[in-house]
Order: sequence, then C-alpha cells, then structure tokens
Amino acid sequence: MARSKEPPILRLPLLRGRALAALYLIALFLPLALASFRQVAPLDPWELAGAGAGLALLAAIAVQFVTSGRFGPVSGRLGIDKIMAFHKIAAWWVLLGLMLHPVLYVLPTLLDDPELGMQRLIAYHVLPHYRSGVIALAALALLVISSAFRERLPVPYEIWRASHVVLAVIVAVAGIHHALTVGRFSALGAINSWWWVVAGALVIVIGILYGWRWLWLHLHPWRLHSVTKLADRTWELDIQPAPKTPDLSYEAGQFVWMTVGARRFPLFDHPFSIADSPSRRGISLIIKEAGDFTDQVGTLKPGTLIGVDGPYGEFSLESHPGKALLLVAGGAGIGPIMGLLRELAFRKDPRPVRLAYAVGQPANLACVEEIEAAKAVLGFEAMLISEAGGDGFAGETGRFDQRRLELLLDGLDAKETVAMMCGPGPMVVAVSDMLLDHGLPMERIVYERFDYSAGSASRQDRKRLVRFMAVGAAVAAGIAGFVAVLA
Repeated sequence: MARSKEPPILRLPLLRGRALAALYLIALFLPLALASFRQVAPLDPWELAGAGAGLALLAAIAVQFVTSGRFGPVSGRLGIDKIMAFHKIAAWWVLLGLMLHPVLYVLPTLLDDPELGMQRLIAYHVLPHYRSGVIALAALALLVISSAFRERLPVPYEIWRASHVVLAVIVAVAGIHHALTVGRFSALGAINSWWWVVAGALVIVIGILYGWRWLWLHLHPWRLHSVTKLADRTWELDIQPAPKTPDLSYEAGQFVWMTVGARRFPLFDHPFSIADSPSRRGISLIIKEAGDFTDQVGTLKPGTLIGVDGPYGEFSLESHPGKALLLVAGGAGIGPIMGLLRELAFRKDPRPVRLAYAVGQPANLACVEEIEAAKAVLGFEAMLISEAGGDGFAGETGRFDQRRLELLLDGLDAKETVAMMCGPGPMVVAVSDMLLDHGLPMERIVYERFDYSAGSASRQDRKRLVRFMAVGAAVAAGIAGFVAVLA
C-alpha cells in the first residue's frame, strides 16, 4: 500500500531556523520598504515610529497564521514546540507594539500640550473612523491574554481553540481594514496592493487549515483496529488506514493530530506521538488518561473512524544521529520512546542504547515485557524508576536524579551521545540541565513538549528565548531604520 506523508498541497522543502528567521524579517520589513516610496505629508519621527510599528506588526499578525498552522516547511526542521514557543513570544511583542502604535502618533502633541495630546489619543479610540483599529487591538489583547491563562479558564479546550481562531481572524480582518482606510501610507500605491495580497494569502491559509484538511480527513479516513490497556489509565490504540487510504510515511518518534468519529475537523484534533516503527503497517498510539479527550480513549470501539493528520515533529533518529543513545521517558512520555525503541529493535541497531523510564507508581509502568524483549535484541541497559515503591517492584524507587543518570551513562562518550526525552515539563527541564552538567552538547539533548503553557525553563529553553528576543530586537531595529530613512 502507498504511504503518504501529508496532503500533497503541503509538500514543500523544509526550512531551518536561520532561514525561517530571515523570511520572518523579510515579511515584516517588506511593507516598510514599500511604504518608504510613498509620498505623504511630513511626519514627526515619533509619528513615523508609530506608522512603522503598525505596518510591520500587522504583517507579523499575518505570519502568526502560518507559524501556528502546522505547515511542514515551517515546523519540520525546528519541531512544533520551538515554533509554538516563538508564536507565543511574537504574539506578546506584537500586542505591546500595537498598543504603542496610537501613543507614538500623539506623543509629539503629548510632549507639547498634554491635554490636547490626551484628547487626540481618546479620539483615536472613540471616533468611528478608527473603529476597526480599536476592534483589532481589543481582539488581539483578548487573544493573547486568554492564551496565556488558558489552563485557568473554565472552558473546554475545543471551545477555547475555536475562540482563538475566531479572534485571530477578527484581528487580521479589522487590522487590514484599518490600514487600508486610515493608514497614511497604505491608502494608495504598492503598499495598498500589498495588503490586498496579504488578505488573499490569509484566505488561502485558512482554507488549507480548515477546508482542505477537513476534506483530507474525510476522504482518507482511518479505523481503530484495537484498544489495549497497557497500565493504569494507559491505553494503546492500533489504528489502520481504511481500504482507499494510503498508509502513513513517517519517522519513528514523530507525532500526528488525531480526531475521532464525526468530529474529524481540525478544531477537534489532539497531538499524540506515534509509538510504532514505520516497518509496521498502520500506526500505534500510547495514550494516558489526563482529562478531557484522553479520558475517552479506553471506551472507543474497534471500527471507529479516525482522522490522522501528520506526521509532524523532529523527534526522530534520522533528525538526531549519534554514536550512542539515551532514551528518557516520564509517564505518558513512553509513547514516542517506545516508537524509537521498536524501530531500533527492528533495525537491530548496533549502537549502545540506555533507557530510563520513570513513573509515579509501579502500576503506571507500560510495555515492561516488550522492553525486556527488546533488551534481548539490542542488549541495552534499562532503568525502571517509580517514585513510590510497591510489592514485587524490582526497579529503582525515587526520582531520576543525577546519581541515577550518571550510572546510566557510565561508559558512554558524552560528546557522541544523543539524549531523547519525553515526559512532564519539570522532569524534562531537570534532566536536560543534568545532561548539560554531565557534558552532553546542548544540540544533542532533544525533547518536544505538547504543553505550550508557561513553566520552568531549562538552559536550552533560555538560550532559545534569547534567540527569539534577538529576532524581536531586529524587528525594532527595522522600524527604527524606517524612521531614519524618512525623517
């Protein structure tokens, strides 16, 4: 049976971090460059800064649709966790910059005549002529703040996600309308045509995300073959392509977005790692009940129609070659680790492999017999760890700490070892930093998280944040350059 990576319309070359950063800046600087050729009435440098912020950050809003849209060329080389981290950070500087947009316009007046300046600022927010801009800014503030506090909101994930899409569309439509109707630079000329091109591109992007992908999920359904209980509240789903659906071409460790039954629509999908080897037909997902949708997986019946969108992610052996492997799983993170282990066993991979699998209770351990069988094939070392001990549990009791990590890595060359981890955020952060202390290069410590909420950050996360903020600084420098050229 033929294998398919993703809907054909989305098959484009994968881009790396520096190329993506360059394209991001080009997208934001292009409207500034077009605006610099427009003849307008002379403006104060602060007013030019306000105009430049509006132009560049409106383009940034359009780019946000792409960075959150699971497009392979964007997320294929970086991993969706890095892309979504940038998406969140960029949303904050877009919000802060656009909040300054009207303030910068009236700043010269505020400095000369504070009372008159406040009257102008209020007018920008209440006069009908500027209403679309106010709507865009209010929707953007609600969008960013509700995303930051999503886990504390008393609404189901699907409702929040739908509202996120609706608010994003309102921001884009109202923002472009504001630029076209009251923008000093955007009223005529090439920059005016540019915003119409951006509007058309957004229609296409949204059509792909929620039209084409919906059609693909319904034209190429999968079926649930079986549901097997592996451990306490942990299930394995064997999902097979329907007769006319091509099998999935993926790399062990990648993930898919899954929808169930009649709800095969992108707003209702959830990410799950593939716990399987590409050598086997179909895919296997190991899912632990954690609230909302996951609590239903154990009740699904064989034959249920499944929507599969993917694969995504860079958590794979091909993306991170090394002479030795350390696999670390925490709780539900056993899913992608089993995918890697099953692929290594299929290949009879000769490299040294070490496995650490940590859970809260011995009853949470899944695939123990299969791990033992894989040890016979690969000859690797495995450490099973439970925070709480129990009768008959022969593994380690406690946490996966520095001492246990050093025992596991004994005999391996730290510079040639690749560590691949999946588990709760705090565990991943702690182990990542311990590996750095042990001497593993940062680029050889690999993890992906589906939890995009704020939390503790590893040294790797902090370094990534510095890089993201450098992109934001470049955006500010571009706006400053726009002012310098026209002032």
